[in-house]
Amino acid sequence: MTAIAVLGAGAFGTVWAKILAERGHAVALWVRGTDAADRIAAARESSHLPGVPIPDAVTVTADLAAAVAGKAIVLGVTPSHAVREVFSAAAPALAADAVVVNASKGIEQGTLATIADIYREVLGDECAARAAYLSGPTFAKELAAGLPAAIVVASHDAASARMVQEAFAIATLRVYTTDDVIGIELGGALKNVIAIGAGIADGLGYGHNTRAMMMTRGLAEIARLGVKMGANPLTFAGLAGMGDLVLTCTGDLSRNRHVGVQLGRGRRIEEILGEMSAVAEGVRTAKSAHDLGVRHEVDLPIIDAIFAVLYEGKSPGDAVADLLRREPRQERG
Repeated sequence: MTAIAVLGAGAFGTVWAKILAERGHAVALWVRGTDAADRIAAARESSHLPGVPIPDAVTVTADLAAAVAGKAIVLGVTPSHAVREVFSAAAPALAADAVVVNASKGIEQGTLATIADIYREVLGDECAARAAYLSGPTFAKELAAGLPAAIVVASHDAASARMVQEAFAIATLRVYTTDDVIGIELGGALKNVIAIGAGIADGLGYGHNTRAMMMTRGLAEIARLGVKMGANPLTFAGLAGMGDLVLTCTGDLSRNRHVGVQLGRGRRIEEILGEMSAVAEGVRTAKSAHDLGVRHEVDLPIIDAIFAVLYEGKSPGDAVADLLRREPRQERG
């Protein structure tokens, strides 16, 4: 049994608290706000994942310091834009040897920091060096139902990766390890942007061929930027690359694909986001990804087109048309 804190009671936070508690670990689930924590503690479920019971063994609390104190593993499952705030507040209470695990997927706007960059800044080099990063093709609802799945955990510290692998593995979930932290982070973050593009194509009624084109060429863009930033290209053929991309671009449970479909049908982004209770990470990440392409001088035509739709008012139809009118080129490179 391992003492684990789960920070964030959205769909994935709820699922991980459930899975880890049923695995036999002592789990504390941190919820932002006392009222929200009291509601979840009383109902034993999150409004983000209704019908999925949170085991009685899970301690639900709004006290961040109490949640992380003495825990061997601290799993962050907040929206990516909240990672800096939450872990800056949690840092003083972390155990000296705690392994921090990230399950958020995004790139900070403005700074263009990955979660690993943020961890180094707010947790210090020693804690950040043993941190681990989860990614892979998983919908929370299907994990909660116990349907077979696989994820990958990345860490520069092999012992941390093995620790998380053992703690998180259950009969229906295989956990693989890798040392490619930047590859895992970029694959998990950028696939959300491409999923908006795939959704736009679906919303415009363009069919399976167009969706497949978006996914395949989108993966090429993710790999181009990833390799430029130091990732192993093979990572993007794996769970956090192609696997997560396929799921997010095709699954009806994908929030980012939903945003794209609605955009393709002519709705405004403000209206779409206003009616969503959960975060579609790809909307924020589209700007960060566009800016990373500029910084590293990497050609990202699909990502740039999605950025233009989201942030510059370009029509989805014009964005796709302009992509198709680009100069012919070789597929590789």
